[in-house]
Amino acid sequence: MCDYSLHNVATRPAKVGDRLVSTSFPASSFTRGFAAVEARDVAVCLAPGTEIAFDRDIEVDAGFGFFPNRKVNGRVARFRQVNPGRANLHHDALDLPNGEVVLLTRLAEGQIATVLQLPASPAHTAGHETQHEREKISA
Repeated sequence: MCDYSLHNVATRPAKVGDRLVSTSFPASSFTRGFAAVEARDVAVCLAPGTEIAFDRDIEVDAGFGFFPNRKVNGRVARFRQVNPGRANLHHDALDLPNGEVVLLTRLAEGQIATVLQLPASPAHTAGHETQHEREKISA
C-alpha cells in the first residue's frame, strides 16, 4: 500500500530484492515513504506483511529535523497498516524488532533497505481450490 498523501506521486508495487531508500516526495507535503534507489521519484508500495532489511540500524526522525535521529537496535522490519478507517491519518508503518510500531513518514531519510519477502497470497482460501485440490477432494 502507499499512504493516502502519496496519491499525487507515481507508484509501483514492491518486488523481492528491491533496493529501497527512505525519502520524501516533492508532490506530497511532510510524507515519507520508500522509493527505488535507482528511481527516487517513484514511490514503492509495500503490501502488509512485507519484510525488509536495512543496511544499518533503523533510524527514526525524533522531531522532523528539530532533534537528532533515534537509532533502533535492529535492521529488520515488517510493513503493516495502522489507523484503519481514518482517511486523514497516515497508514503506512513498520513493526520494529523492539515491538515498536513506527509510521514510515517518521523514518529518517536516506536509509537503504532490501525487500526480503512479500506476504503470502491468499491463493488457497475456501472456495478457491485449484483443479488439483478439487480432484484430491473428489477422489
